[in-house]
Amino acid sequence: MDDFLIRAFLAGIGVAVVAGPLGAFVVWRRMAYFGDTLSHSGLLGVVLGLMTGIGASAGVLIVALAISLLLVLLQRRQRLASDTLLGIFSHTALSLGLVVIAFMETLRVDLLGYLFGDILAVTRTDLWWVLGGGVLALAVLVALWRPLLAITVHEELARVEGVPVGVVDLVFMLLIALVVAMAMKIVGILLITSLLIIPAATARRFSSSPEQMALLAALIGVLAVAGGLAGSLQWDTPAGPSVVLAAAVLFGISQLVPRSG
Repeated sequence: MDDFLIRAFLAGIGVAVVAGPLGAFVVWRRMAYFGDTLSHSGLLGVVLGLMTGIGASAGVLIVALAISLLLVLLQRRQRLASDTLLGIFSHTALSLGLVVIAFMETLRVDLLGYLFGDILAVTRTDLWWVLGGGVLALAVLVALWRPLLAITVHEELARVEGVPVGVVDLVFMLLIALVVAMAMKIVGILLITSLLIIPAATARRFSSSPEQMALLAALIGVLAVAGGLAGSLQWDTPAGPSVVLAAAVLFGISQLVPRSG
């Protein structure tokens, strides 16, 4: 296999293995809209990162962190519902990123690449960033597993038992932001949330425990990456959307399989 195919496959696996377990919590906690908000803010992060010279991935992380903190502060005031705030942040951040790009005539940005991904253009540096970020995200998620699960099951009970709910929630949001930054070049800003949700939703049907669902979601994500890349090479289709479509096909097939027991 050519080097670029190996890099693309390894980078895709790195994102899928992290996105699967993290996506399980996104599905359980019904946070798909939050994932969309962070992913849409990714374009603004890319622009700011390139403008300041800190790099696109660092820019995405900083903007996602800022939006997460702002969301937490505004939610405490409880003047607007969470989905309303997320809708405002999501579309404002995406639109602001597009407007800033239009004003920056000297800044050359591969807009389609960032919006829909370009996994076949993954470099060695990108690969190390994805794998390193993936290991870090998995390590934090493992350490956070029990308190995060307790909050997901019953937040008030977890608070009474001494779980630092605010801190755990913020770290969880940061993990999603990290996955957004990692997956940006794989499936693109507009499709990142689908890689979090679809494998986890597929795994949910066949899982009898949270741990089983997390592992199965990671496996389904890997299969989606492999199937999407194979389809992209076979039919010359965009790689990022092909990965998402492969995940959707697996989800469709899972709905046809009867549940055991």
